[in-house]
Amino acid sequence: MRDDTPHLKPAVGWIIGMFTLLIGSVALGQAPSSVHRQSFKCGESEGILCTEQLDSPGYEYVGHDEPSLLFYSNRAGSGSNNVYRLRLPKDPQTLPVGDGSGGTWNFQLHPAFWFGIAMCDSQSYPEYTHECQAASDNNIYDNPNPANARYVGKHSGTAFMEMQFYPPGWINTSFDATHWTAALNIDSLSQDGNTGHLNNAACRNFGVEYVNFAFIQTDGTPPGAPNPFDQTGATFTPNASTLLMNPGDELIVTEEDTAQGLKITIQDLTTGQTGFMVASAQNKFGQIWWDPNGTDCNPLTHNIAYDFHPMYSTSSERTTVPWAAHTYNIAFADEIGHFEYCDTVNLDGSCAASRAEPVDADDQGCVDAATSALFGFLAIGGCSGTDVDFDGVPYKKVWPGTLADRSLDRLLHAEPAIFSSPLFRDHSGKLRDYQRIGFEADLPRIEQFTNPPCQRHVSNPADTNPGAGCTNPPTGADFYPIFTTREEDGELCRWQLGGANLAHTDKKFGGTSTAEYGSLLKTVYPGGPGGLPTTRYNNFRRVIDENPCPALGD
Repeated sequence: MRDDTPHLKPAVGWIIGMFTLLIGSVALGQAPSSVHRQSFKCGESEGILCTEQLDSPGYEYVGHDEPSLLFYSNRAGSGSNNVYRLRLPKDPQTLPVGDGSGGTWNFQLHPAFWFGIAMCDSQSYPEYTHECQAASDNNIYDNPNPANARYVGKHSGTAFMEMQFYPPGWINTSFDATHWTAALNIDSLSQDGNTGHLNNAACRNFGVEYVNFAFIQTDGTPPGAPNPFDQTGATFTPNASTLLMNPGDELIVTEEDTAQGLKITIQDLTTGQTGFMVASAQNKFGQIWWDPNGTDCNPLTHNIAYDFHPMYSTSSERTTVPWAAHTYNIAFADEIGHFEYCDTVNLDGSCAASRAEPVDADDQGCVDAATSALFGFLAIGGCSGTDVDFDGVPYKKVWPGTLADRSLDRLLHAEPAIFSSPLFRDHSGKLRDYQRIGFEADLPRIEQFTNPPCQRHVSNPADTNPGAGCTNPPTGADFYPIFTTREEDGELCRWQLGGANLAHTDKKFGGTSTAEYGSLLKTVYPGGPGGLPTTRYNNFRRVIDENPCPALGD
């Protein structure tokens, strides 16, 4: 397959990240990178790829804007294994320009997109029990009554796996200048969901929400330890065995439970390469011991080697991660809202000047064009901090399919990610389609700085007017991406994310984000005042009682 991506100098990996950590934020007279993957402290500017929580214990960071596509089936096996076909998007021939007049590349739209699964984690929220039966719907605890045996606060400890794909091109959001890379991420939360208590202060140094991280490797061996205790620069730096993928490559992505833990396999049908990773104790995946009354966080006692397994047998509205803002198990999500143009960077990493747009307080985690080019990436300046006022590049009409003139759209805009609905194997080994789908956007959770802010608290505590100020698209945005299906000659139905004018588009589900993502969704969480649950608007959600894009073509 021909690669239409302009040639860039080969990347130096993430040596820049370690360089910054060693000599401080004024390296090269600038703050070259937020280095968010070198520490992965969720809730801070470094943690832009972490799972959005229902709240932010210990800090006020929000901003994981994740338009998502959910897949549901009541058949056993649908919650613990699946396989997707994915085409990695290409970037346009037109390069980005610092004044916003050029092309828009994938790294400007999203630092990552991912496939997700809820996971057992006996040391994670809500800390009611430290038992978790893998791949079992016995783990469904969603009753809102604290006296009920199935009260949500009695849920098994839960983590969330994000099989993330990272676009090439830019120092702050890419692991390689010319190739896509991918990594298995597992987010856990050290908090008692019923009392709000956190782990001890020493353990919180690793983050209240912490992440196991491992690149997909051709030999299955992580470059560095994935667990938060033993992570080093090697963990986040691709090596000779890291699977590198080209824009436009066709992939088969398989997620399956094994005796040692969840295994991810990526087969690159274009290059013939295969990479894999198992979330196993043998590969140094691990937990942080829940020890809220302790005084230390000794690796010998608090670093627990762990095989991570999927939590549920099925995937439905009831198979949730009880601490996450989103409400799902099996899903595709795009992480957006992390690029704004910047020409001049202050020493603290904030933006001093931009030709493209007014500079405001959320222009953080910035790098200038010269520094990005120095390390082999595109010569473009920008900021990767959370866009809390929704005025950055991902909220403009620069997504694929936003121009009616498709030739001009392709000249200026990146291609969309194109992927199938997943298939799963039931207990007889037969491949099956998911029965239903849903669209979900966690905008209410992150609209706290809009004017007016979203009043998302329905009860315990209750806002004055729950739902007021919660809007889709969000205030400040000119555009919000939508999922559509495509029917191309010789191919089965696939999904894509962008505008409504993409070639081969079939179903548009209303054609706007307002129509597609539906109405505000009430979600019950434990841990409210008085030991009672709390109810929030954290999402817009719309469920369709069929799968309009089956992978088997039924």
